[in-house]
Amino acid sequence: MEAGNKHDWLSLLPMVDLHVHLDGSVQPHTLRELAQEQGRPLSGECDARLLRLMQIGEGCASLVEYLGKFDFVLPYLQTAQALERVAYETVEQSARHNGRYLEVRFAPMLHTRGGLKPDEAIAHVLAGLKRGERELGVAARGIAICMRHHGEGDNLQVVDAAADYRKRGVVAVDLAGDEAHYPPQLHEEVFRRAGRYGLPVTIHAGEAAGAENIATAVHRMGATRIGHGVRARENPDVLKLLRDGGIPLELCPVSNIQTKAVSAWEHYPVRDYFDQGLTLTINTDNPTVSGTSIQREYSVLAERFGFGKEEVAALIMNGVQAAFLDKEAKRELAGQFRTRFRELGIRVS
Repeated sequence: MEAGNKHDWLSLLPMVDLHVHLDGSVQPHTLRELAQEQGRPLSGECDARLLRLMQIGEGCASLVEYLGKFDFVLPYLQTAQALERVAYETVEQSARHNGRYLEVRFAPMLHTRGGLKPDEAIAHVLAGLKRGERELGVAARGIAICMRHHGEGDNLQVVDAAADYRKRGVVAVDLAGDEAHYPPQLHEEVFRRAGRYGLPVTIHAGEAAGAENIATAVHRMGATRIGHGVRARENPDVLKLLRDGGIPLELCPVSNIQTKAVSAWEHYPVRDYFDQGLTLTINTDNPTVSGTSIQREYSVLAERFGFGKEEVAALIMNGVQAAFLDKEAKRELAGQFRTRFRELGIRVS
């Protein structure tokens, strides 16, 4: 396991990614082919140039600028065929990096411009995920996103549709978008309905706004996981809430630096949070937009923060335990991961 690059051992580990966005995972060649099929060819755009349009640069100033990259891709994700293909290829990308479990999140209302209804968008994404699972051996589930800038009516439609697909591949609902201008409590009634349906909730919070949004997400919105949460350290009471409640954070290190949720690597709180006993999971967020993979995320932790094999394995197992799966499925998945870690000589609790 020690041959070659000093972090080559990461490529042998089974991986979990709980926080990956469908529209942030589209590959350049796929976008070009979708555009051609839809009669809107991106003439003269080679894959390398397309990638520059789809991927964030080093000079990204904020989450709002980062989110702007999605505007280029979304017009081509408005058909059944496009959604199924991109969902399948998201599973395919995960498989290339030894992914074994994947939760892909997407906003159904953002895929209705071509006439699809929210429930139809969900159905087609799930079809692609299921085909990927069958053919590639990566268990894949969906998380339906409510958008912060959308009205209550639109977001209630998403929650209703997600509830209809609860037993067919949707495992949770989420709130995402411009956190700085749309605090979570604006959508309290939407997530109250999700709670009545019994839908698990994860919410982007403490990324582009303060720790108070994390507390709101937990106490008023029913969140049992938090997307990002890097700003939790701004409030000791919020840190205590997360630690005592065992509430997992879905950290996405590369994108957290790119969006300026954290100003620089030396200020990134992953080691501090880990040592304090917070439940952390490591994820990709948007593989294409961020130019990342799950193995790259863990390489950053090993290189910059000194995470060793057993610590990385513990983080991966956190992802298994935090998955929105029923107890039996989670137990089976955990057993598979523990078996693989034992084969590699890595101790896990």
